[in-house]
Amino acid sequence: MNCMTVKPFVDTSVLIYGYDNTAGSRHQAAAALLRCLWQRGGGFLSTQVLQEFYVNVTRKIPQPLTAASARGIVQDYCAWHSEPISCETVLQASEVQERNQLSFWDALIVAAATRSGADLLLSEDLKAGQIVEGVRIVIPFVDADPYLRELLECCG
Repeated sequence: MNCMTVKPFVDTSVLIYGYDNTAGSRHQAAAALLRCLWQRGGGFLSTQVLQEFYVNVTRKIPQPLTAASARGIVQDYCAWHSEPISCETVLQASEVQERNQLSFWDALIVAAATRSGADLLLSEDLKAGQIVEGVRIVIPFVDADPYLRELLECCG
């Protein structure tokens, strides 16, 4: 993995844990990873991720954020590459689902990641190390993952 060329796509759970102060070690790991990605100039995500993030951090985490605070965070992440969920993405996701035996929502994340040009998908919802549609799955809460270690080393 080359520090300058790796393109990580961030799934909703990682983004949520980064702002959920009650999530313990997952919060610490996600917050460190997000800081790292900001230092590198950002990452990749989708409009689906931003939508799910907003709903979950304002309603579903133990200490919800205010709507204004969550909006500000979403606004900040608009600086990253944000892949829109288009009709073409939905159709691609249905094919990804069929080929890889995934839930539709996981397939939609994979489709958005591939359409954005990402090569890593930072998620806890898929199998670590698995390559789906050319994108390597990295679970950011498993310290032993060599791709995660290398990504974090890129941030110094």
